[in-house]
Amino acid sequence: MLFIDFPALFALAATSAGITQKCSCCTVPLDAWQRLPTSLELDRFEEIGTLREDPYEEPTFAEYHPDGTRYDSVDAPIAPRYYPANLSQVARCLNCGRHYLRYNEAGGYFTELRIRALRPELLADAAL
Repeated sequence: MLFIDFPALFALAATSAGITQKCSCCTVPLDAWQRLPTSLELDRFEEIGTLREDPYEEPTFAEYHPDGTRYDSVDAPIAPRYYPANLSQVARCLNCGRHYLRYNEAGGYFTELRIRALRPELLADAAL
């Protein structure tokens, strides 16, 4: 899968921010990480790339919250080198063209697809 670097990610986020048409992909607010809502149709999304730079390297599970946000905060930064963005794929809605981050949360006995809207004002090119 194509690796998406920070400048390309920012361009995709800026494109998404400019889309104003109504769409089924944004009937549920996806500003913070959450499990995939049942109202979203997975076949209406296309994966266009990954934020995982090296699929063979163990990713960090450290999160990036310099202003005291949390994983589920709507204003939490999206830092591609930090969890969970570093495990994410970028998906585009086939109906409207908005972009989202998706990753598979894998707990001890379950897996769950998580999703978050790609918003340019939250992107942080923070180094580990």
